[in-house]
Amino acid sequence: MIALEGVSVAIAGTGVLRAVSMQVPPGGRVALIGRNGAGKTTTLRAIMGLVPLGGGRLLLAGEDAARVPAHHRARLGIGYAPEERRLFGAFTVRQNMLLPAEVLRLPKAEIARRLDAIFTLLPELEVLAPRPAAGLSGGQGKMVALGRALMVGTRAVLLDEPFQGLAPALAQRYAEALRRLRDALPDVAILITESNPELLKPLVEARFVIERGEITAA
Repeated sequence: MIALEGVSVAIAGTGVLRAVSMQVPPGGRVALIGRNGAGKTTTLRAIMGLVPLGGGRLLLAGEDAARVPAHHRARLGIGYAPEERRLFGAFTVRQNMLLPAEVLRLPKAEIARRLDAIFTLLPELEVLAPRPAAGLSGGQGKMVALGRALMVGTRAVLLDEPFQGLAPALAQRYAEALRRLRDALPDVAILITESNPELLKPLVEARFVIERGEITAA
């Protein structure tokens, strides 16, 4: 589903990723582990086309990403939940979740079907649906970001530090949601970044360790 082959990225002239190679197969559950500043977020941003590649090759659903503009990558069925969530505070939870599907101009019936499926998988989101996003707690915001990513992530979902800043009880609830996701959507690939590998042991099948922009173990 996603393959990085010797990918390098530089930001403001400084090398951030150095010849990174890794794969997330269809339906795979993969963790990218590393300390803050190791290059985890940049890896996800490179996959989504938010930073340019300085070298190497990126394949998305078998297509060379160089031929797929960033604003079209969601059309390949890839959803992205950034660490900072990036919700629109003045929008309701429902509006935030619907936004990427509406931008892609999916048929209304398909949008409704996907939203119902997400509410079945993550029932707490249906309860939160009419609330303004500005009033959400950090944990609730993370859950909404997951639901929004699932609206377009029919093939793969990228989750950047989903447990960062969550209290233990909320982290446990989020982990339970990911387990439900894994069981309900076995064909959807999931790539999760995290600094603490212990949190992801029961959730993933494979992991890569990144340090100073290089994959050091798999």
